Amino acid sequence: MNKKMFSLLMCGALAVGSFGMVASAEGETEGPSAVTTVGPDDATHFELWSFVDLHNEFYANMVNEWNELNPDKQVQITFSTYPFNEMHNKFMLALQSGSGAPDICDVEIKKFPAYTGEDSPLYVMTDALAPYEETMVTSRLDIYSRLDGERLGVPTHVGAAMMYWNAEIFEEYGLDYKSVKTWDDYTALGEQLKEASNGEVYLTSVDTSAVDWIWIAMAEYGEDWTGGPNGDVNVQLDSVNKMLTMQQQWLNDGIAMISIDGHTDNDACRVPIAEGKIASFPKASWYMSRFKDYMPDTKGKWDLTTIPVFEEGQPNSVGLGGTGTVVTNQCENPELAAEWLAWAKCSPQGCEHIWNDLGFDVCNMAMWTDEEFAFNEENPYNTYFRVKPYEVMNNLEFGTVYVKTESLVIDDYFGTTVLNNIFEDGMDVTEALQDAQDTIEMELS
Repeated sequence: MNKKMFSLLMCGALAVGSFGMVASAEGETEGPSAVTTVGPDDATHFELWSFVDLHNEFYANMVNEWNELNPDKQVQITFSTYPFNEMHNKFMLALQSGSGAPDICDVEIKKFPAYTGEDSPLYVMTDALAPYEETMVTSRLDIYSRLDGERLGVPTHVGAAMMYWNAEIFEEYGLDYKSVKTWDDYTALGEQLKEASNGEVYLTSVDTSAVDWIWIAMAEYGEDWTGGPNGDVNVQLDSVNKMLTMQQQWLNDGIAMISIDGHTDNDACRVPIAEGKIASFPKASWYMSRFKDYMPDTKGKWDLTTIPVFEEGQPNSVGLGGTGTVVTNQCENPELAAEWLAWAKCSPQGCEHIWNDLGFDVCNMAMWTDEEFAFNEENPYNTYFRVKPYEVMNNLEFGTVYVKTESLVIDDYFGTTVLNNIFEDGMDVTEALQDAQDTIEMELS
């Protein structure tokens, strides 16, 4: 896939954000769940916060490798892992107060627009990222940038949406999932599976607290409910209506179930997936790690393909989720911190760990066609599924969905109210979207 095609992926985070938004801590703080220091005592010391233990394990590996390669620029980093909300609230308040912030911090993608204004408290990463720009997924860098193009954060992965199929189920019933190209094809396959399994196996599950399916639909039609970089919020898009109407019909027809506890990425919903009660679903590439870590007995049963489209020729993927890592303006040696961070996440050495240890699709496109990196069978994901993931990745065409400050309001209202109204209570989709538009406009006004 060429670089121009990748520029379609989530142009993201172009909101004219202002750091002036206020964050308040929710309840008592619990403190970090883990604190680890890596590197020699006589090295330049940094503090790094994250909300994922595995991220800090990755960073620790990169400290050791950096120090081996750079004896004249040794670093020592203290890693602290906090609960998600606590870390983001604590981080916001520390930056607002002008003290107490770490040197380096992970920031979840939907939290990032708060820091993209002209008075951003983040160190500009443009120079540090310059050596990698040519081979990086440009749009993934754009997500963590200001409107003027200055880079403020370093991405962790692409998060490319793909289709996950329990191939063993379809083979058992003599059904051909590989011929599915459109959502009409997918629906027809669901009817066949319902009949063949006597309704014991669902084609998919429908989320009530996550909006991944809607992002996929918007990307396929080139629509965006945030209004893009300069438009107004509009959740009454044809793409949104089409996806929700289709999913509601699947539930009515008994070919889909509602995801237990709201979405597929939780312990409860992984049970029917592992037991073969849910035969397929779209999810980001990072979901591969859920199979390896939580459903190891399904190895060899699952296949990966591109996602169905409403009309052939539409984009067939979108980036879902993400974490941008930043250097703050409270760092005493931001140049070194930025140089280390860019190297850790963008270099071939960093990509090796991101792919092999974390199971994330890397943003450095030069690695995608590297035989030893992308197709090495020592990587667990290249042997877990029936296809090597980068074989699918190289056939994806991405649509665009923006991440703006308005995204938080939209996603929250859909995840707490709209999807439940439609899928649990059977509310008319058009009526539900009108209600959502009115409520979100009022909240944003």
